[in-house]
Parts: sequence; C-alpha cells; structure tokens
Amino acid sequence: MLILPETPRFFIKEGKNEQAARSLSRLRRLDVDHPALVEELAEIQANHEYEVSLGKSTYIDCFKGSIGKRLATGCLLQALQQLTGVNFIFYYGTSFFKNSGISNGFIVTVITNVVNVCSTFPGLYLVEKWGRRPLLLFGAIGMFVCQMIIASVGTALPGSQVANKVLIAFVCIYIFFFASSWGPVAWVVTGELFPLKSRAKCLSMTTASNWLLNWAIAYSTPYMVNSGPGNANLQAKVFFVWGGFCLICAFFVWALIYETKGLSLEQVDELYGKCSKAWQSKGFRPTISFAEVQEVRGSVAGQGRHMSLADIEADVGRKRSVAGQGGYMGEKEKDYEV
Repeated sequence: MLILPETPRFFIKEGKNEQAARSLSRLRRLDVDHPALVEELAEIQANHEYEVSLGKSTYIDCFKGSIGKRLATGCLLQALQQLTGVNFIFYYGTSFFKNSGISNGFIVTVITNVVNVCSTFPGLYLVEKWGRRPLLLFGAIGMFVCQMIIASVGTALPGSQVANKVLIAFVCIYIFFFASSWGPVAWVVTGELFPLKSRAKCLSMTTASNWLLNWAIAYSTPYMVNSGPGNANLQAKVFFVWGGFCLICAFFVWALIYETKGLSLEQVDELYGKCSKAWQSKGFRPTISFAEVQEVRGSVAGQGRHMSLADIEADVGRKRSVAGQGGYMGEKEKDYEV
C-alpha cells in the first residue's frame, strides 16, 4: 500500500486534476498527454460532475433504485462467500481432522493454507481472462462437487483410511476452487459495483455483511460439528450444508452477477441502467460517455436533470447522426469544388 498511488477518482473528487492525471498515468503506464489517458480522465471528471449535480448521497440513498439493487448484490455476494464454509477449514480444520481420525491434523491444516495462498494467483489471471461470472460459476460448482464427495464418503465410511484420504484430497481441491474464484473475485466484483458518490457507504455495508457472517459461522460451527449434549454432531455431514450453499452460490451468480470485465466504473453505471438481466450482461457494449451525458444535460435547460438514460442516449444518437451528415456534406462540397 505504501508504494501504490492514490486513485485518480479520489483526486478528481478532491479537485486535484493534475494529481489525478499523474496517478492515472502511472496506473495505465501512459504519458499524461496520451489521447487515451486524456479521454479516460475526462470521462472520470464528467462522471463526478454528473454525480455532484444529483446531490450528496446518504445511507438511505444506497437502498434506492439501481444502487439498492447493487448493494443487495454486494451484501449477498460477501455473505455467500462466507457460507461456502471455507473458514470452517481455516478456523477448525485441525480439530476437525483430528476428530475424523487423522493423526497429523495440524500438518494437513498447514497444507490447506499453502494451497489457499498458491491458488490465489490463477484467480488473479483468470478474472480478466474468463470474466467475473464464468469464474464465480466455475468456483461454486467445483466447491459443490468437492463438498458432496467429502460429505458422502465421510458419512458412508466414518473413520476409515479411505475416507480420511478422500477428505484430505478433496478439501485441498475445494480450497483451490475457493481461492481461485470466490476468495479474490468477490472483492473484485463489490469494488466495481458502486458509483463514486455512494461507493464508500455501500462498500462499508458489503464488508460488514462479510464479517457478520464470518462471526456467525465461527460461533455456530462448533455446535454444528461437535458431539455431546446441545450439539448437532454433524461431523462430515456439515459439508452437505456448505455444499448446499455453494449450489445457491451458483444460482445467485447466474441470476444476479453482472459481467463487468473490461468496464470502467462509469461504464458499469450504464450497464446497470440499460441491462435489466444479469445473464444478458456479457453482450453489453457501452454506447455513450458521461462527457456526452453532461453535454446533453447542460444543453436541455430545466429538463436535463430529469432525463432518463434512454432519453439521453437517444439525444446523443441524434447529435452523432447530425454530425455525421454534416461531415458527409462537407466532403461532398469539397468534391464539387474540385
């Protein structure tokens, strides 16, 4: 964190445009006056001005309209990340392995932690190669299969050497699926969901959802797994519970996670404004910029603030058409002059 630059959006929000340009230049590895960088910075500036024109955001605003939908998606995503059961392995793995008949439970826990760290790196590559939706689906289905195998074998052959070997092997595979998908990607997706105006407030609530479920699982798991009065004594059957939640994760991703691969925060706003179904988001292509939105809102006196995104897009389309016709007529006049 000490060597990373502050985000350009933060500098824009603070009115430090030159520092924003330098920050973006460092992040994109382009010169400050590079056309692509100048265009992106102008888009960030226009988006900020657009949000400022709508007024300040409150916590109540976070629950309204498109932002409310995104907040629900972010909170559920972070909650389901915990309900995959990964922290059951990290928090109680040693005692669980020991109770299952594995003598070197601590060594197995160390191995699962090493697998967790190493498996994160493929996820960092695949999140941009495959996209958010495919990687989250891949992880959810992979975790579901592993947990069903662990629960089935552990229930059918409790305490046997075969069951213990299956437990160790598929716990490691399960950790691989988690660490390469839901571990890092849940944070990537929530970081891309919200506009600058309400970003801090919404992210605070999605993170709170993660820690709330983290606490709930840490508190309740011993009662679910252990034997004795007042306990459920599920043992390996607890993986049926985590596997069920992984199946819910897969459906949740299909139904509610939008594909934001390759989109800026400003373009994500357009995505949610124009695409009503998450499974149709893969084919989305941005058609307008916030610089054009600001131009339209400024040119329509008294009405621009209340125009919908569809109305603004139609107006931008008409202007582009007129500009295109003007350019064509200019070329024709040059031909006549020749």
